Amino acid sequence: MTTTPEDLRARNLRMLGLLAALFLVPLLLAFYMYYATDWRPVKRVNHGTLISPVRPLPTVKLVRVALTEPDANAPPVSAEPEAPKLLRDKWSIVYIGAGNCDEPCRQALYVMRQTRLSLNNEMSRVDRVFLVTENCCAREFLEHEHPGLVVADATSADGARLLRTFPPDGRPYSLFIVDPLGNLMMSYDARQNPKGLLEDLQKLLRLSHIG
Repeated sequence: MTTTPEDLRARNLRMLGLLAALFLVPLLLAFYMYYATDWRPVKRVNHGTLISPVRPLPTVKLVRVALTEPDANAPPVSAEPEAPKLLRDKWSIVYIGAGNCDEPCRQALYVMRQTRLSLNNEMSRVDRVFLVTENCCAREFLEHEHPGLVVADATSADGARLLRTFPPDGRPYSLFIVDPLGNLMMSYDARQNPKGLLEDLQKLLRLSHIG
């Protein structure tokens, strides 16, 4: 059977129509789902609130609060401010609040502690930091429940300068993530499922070559 030019033209048109449908149908379907329904694609892969742009924290010297009473027989310790590299060199999970540590504070510190423990082999890359704003401190509770917690007195002028960098809203329930270069990156509501905080930290540690 001889193929006429008309037959060949019709076959080519059908092929072009099929190819056009392969490209256009998914596009039209996507437009329909986005504009004509309530469906939306997931826009964020992080669970916390991203602080954008990141906020470089000022370099300050805060006095680190000793949670145990000093041994009377031990040699005297210098009264110079400690922790000059506070919020540097490691990733930090930060809580800001009064040192007598009420219920929201205790919940936040618990989430902080358990999240770090869940990092397993990576936990040494993360510090837990409690910046105390007043009423320092529930030493017995903090020492017993949160060994290794860095407690720093932020009531000085340097402390006030540092605290101004952190968002003030919702602080009693907030945890903050600071990178090893001293940049404030994220905040989390400690009342939410802590799995999100853990997943974000795991991702940051996996992608980071510092700290």
